[in-house]
Formats: sequence, C-alpha cells, structure tokens
Amino acid sequence: MSRIVIAPIVEGQGDEAAVRQLLQRVWTELLGGDYAEVVKPIRRSRGSLLREDSDDLEKSIRFALLKLEQHGGGLVLVLIDAEDDCMKQGSLGPMILERALKMRSDIDISVVIANVMYETRFVAAAASLTDYLDLPEDSSVPENPEQERAGKGWIKQRIKSGKYSETADQAALTAKMDLSLCRTRSPSFDKLCRELEKRRH
Repeated sequence: MSRIVIAPIVEGQGDEAAVRQLLQRVWTELLGGDYAEVVKPIRRSRGSLLREDSDDLEKSIRFALLKLEQHGGGLVLVLIDAEDDCMKQGSLGPMILERALKMRSDIDISVVIANVMYETRFVAAAASLTDYLDLPEDSSVPENPEQERAGKGWIKQRIKSGKYSETADQAALTAKMDLSLCRTRSPSFDKLCRELEKRRH
C-alpha cells in the first residue's frame, strides 16, 4: 500500500487551513496513493523562516521531526510563497534546503516554493472554479499565471462572494480545483507533485 506521512511548514493562516486537503488530494487523486497522513501544519511567518540571523527555520524543522516520530517518520515539507525572491534570485528553495540539511543531513525534506503565491494555483485552475469565480465569456484567464504574476489580486477581483478570505476561501477553492489542470499550467505546483511522486512506492 502506498502511504505517506507529511509534516508541513507553512507561512499563512489560509495555507494552514488548506494544505492538508491539498496534499491528501494530490497524493490520492493525482498520484494514485492510498492514504496521506498530514499532521497539523507548523505555521511561521515567512520573514522569520528566511532570516539568516534567525533559527526559526531550524526550530520549525525540529518540531516537524518530533511530530513525525510519533508516526514512525515521514516527510518534512516546507511550503512558502516566492513573492519576489524567485524572480530576483531563483535560489530560494535550494537556500532553504541547504540550511535544513546542514542541520540534519539524514532527514527526508522537500522545499517547494509557490510561484508567485498560493492563489496563483487557483488562477491556473480557474476554469474549474466557476462556482466561486466570476469568469465572463470575454474574460481571459492568464495562459501563464506564474509568468504574469497573477495571484491574490486576480482572485479578489473575480470572487463571487465579493470578498476573498484566505482562511475561508483557500480551503474551499483547494477542495474544488482541478488538480490536473493546475499541474499543467503551474510549474511550481508541478514541482510539488513531482516531489511527492518521488516518495510513492
């Protein structure tokens, strides 16, 4: 049986609410795995995780490892938004991974950067979210949402409720979005899928 245990480290309240559902859906629906156990996400501010003079990243990883010990081990998954970093440096993920492995070289850890932000995945899968998004026939969904840096602002302009709430709407949109469509149109989401795929036995 193909099972996985994941301890996510995330940066936002919305991410915290939606990530369990996202990872379970990817594992079972996209990758054909049997079951994904996603422990309670560890949430830290993006700034504190990235600061070189802070050990918040290392503390968060240690905490994640403690959670995983209760399940006999598993994957530590760091999920944060790129914002401008990937555009400027292209090395945010490798930098975080290097810091983590410097602390513990024996752990199973993956770092996935959402380019540009979590909501960019919803833009990529917008055609499957018409229950939540107002997409007039003449509305053009970006062909390359990551390159066009379409994210939260694009979703806010089109959310049918009139007000986008990360904590409420991220989970709902994550449950509904077409994962295959998102993977096709979002390279960073494809990266997440590939990282999980490596762990499927």
